[in-house]
Amino acid sequence: MDNQNKSSVLQWLVPTGIMMAVVIGMLLSFSAKSNKEAETSVSKTLITSTEGYGERFLHELEKVGKVGETAGEIFERIGTGDDARVMEVLEIAAKCAGVDKVLYCAADGQAVDQTGAPFDVGQEPWFAEALAGEFPYVYTAEEQCVIVVKHLGENAAQGYLMLYYPMERFDDMLMQSGYDSTSFLVVVDLEGNILGVSGATTNVCVQGGNIFTAMEAENKENARTIRNRLNNSSRGSVDIQTGGQRQILTSVPLGTNRWSLILGVSEAYAERQANYIRKNTRDMVFALALVIAVFFCVVMVINIVGRIHGNNKKKELENKADTDLLTGLNNKLATERKIKDYMAQNPNKQCMMFMIDIDNFKKINDTMGHAFGDEVLRSLGTQIGAIFRASDIIGRVGGDEFMVFLKDLANDEAILKEAKKMEVFFKNFQAGEYVKYKATASIGVAVFPQEGNDFETLYKAADQGVYKAKKRGKNQLAFYRDRGEGASSDAEE
Repeated sequence: MDNQNKSSVLQWLVPTGIMMAVVIGMLLSFSAKSNKEAETSVSKTLITSTEGYGERFLHELEKVGKVGETAGEIFERIGTGDDARVMEVLEIAAKCAGVDKVLYCAADGQAVDQTGAPFDVGQEPWFAEALAGEFPYVYTAEEQCVIVVKHLGENAAQGYLMLYYPMERFDDMLMQSGYDSTSFLVVVDLEGNILGVSGATTNVCVQGGNIFTAMEAENKENARTIRNRLNNSSRGSVDIQTGGQRQILTSVPLGTNRWSLILGVSEAYAERQANYIRKNTRDMVFALALVIAVFFCVVMVINIVGRIHGNNKKKELENKADTDLLTGLNNKLATERKIKDYMAQNPNKQCMMFMIDIDNFKKINDTMGHAFGDEVLRSLGTQIGAIFRASDIIGRVGGDEFMVFLKDLANDEAILKEAKKMEVFFKNFQAGEYVKYKATASIGVAVFPQEGNDFETLYKAADQGVYKAKKRGKNQLAFYRDRGEGASSDAEE
């Protein structure tokens, strides 16, 4: 039956296990691919979004530049000798460009704004860069402005026009963007110096004025990656952790002045976007996983029910094989096996063994018939099983012989008490439904492990006790060794 059960289980589990392994592998692969595609999609979206902000920012600078070109053309036609006309053109340019400050500057750095106020910008750190004309814009950290520089005349013969675009206008770039409150957008130069910030100005990344300084303490490798991208005018995203917060930084080149735009969003925001993208995939995977789980549960239930049924049948057969059909007690083999098992598992616990031999049983069979003799044995099996614990081992080990093994007795007092209980039982034992017959027994007692630390030795010791009881005249209990007063004391041998 065991082989049949195993074969049945294998017939179910092997193909089911193989199928589930294949399906789960496919689902995991599909899920991993979906997750990767979602992350890639979010990264592309962040790059596209950052590029969009860059285009808006450059568009504003270009508008200012076009105003400067128009004003420059006017200066080239009317000249710059009339101060009143110069200030009038500068004021119109300031209004059209939407800036607060426009300068007309000579080659020596002497300048005047639209109000006529004089300025000496010749000593400013950015002035030489503005005159060089390598880039269309220069940045002044002191005033936090991007200066749009226009050369007037050939080789700037008539001087320079400088329109100051305030970077505070950049602050509004992320308004109503849909990003969370921790997001930020910054314009940086090649060295990571921050030229303008929009969004979360309290974010660790934008504090201190240099984004690399804020990053490198915890993200040296990723800071190096962003630095390389700025130098190579490439775009991409990196994960960083600053101030206990995980963020994703996306950098794109602005295409002018070697400046770049960096968008920072929280990892939680990016994960929400990714989850939205892979929602359908996740739902499908979940549904398939649920179907597989249900199928597996059904298979397991069928298997478990089958095993329970098989175990019950096996247990039933074992019980039948272990049971004495006449008395319902353990038979000889079962009694010996169970006692040996307990001894092996509990070698130091004190126990006791009773060997019970019905007195004059042959005479009962001869005078009252074998049917009545069977009734005596059956009654003894029923009644003796009721006076001891369910955990104790009681069995019929011969035609008229019984064995009782009491487990885990604390001390000698408990041993004597149980021996007394056995004596009292046989003083009151009667068998027969219509004809009451008082049967007696000779009982031998041996104690484990003192009088035998294995079954054979203990059995022989208890059998010696039976021999003592018979020698003394039967109908009594005798210990293998004297144990003092009480319980039909075997003080005399």
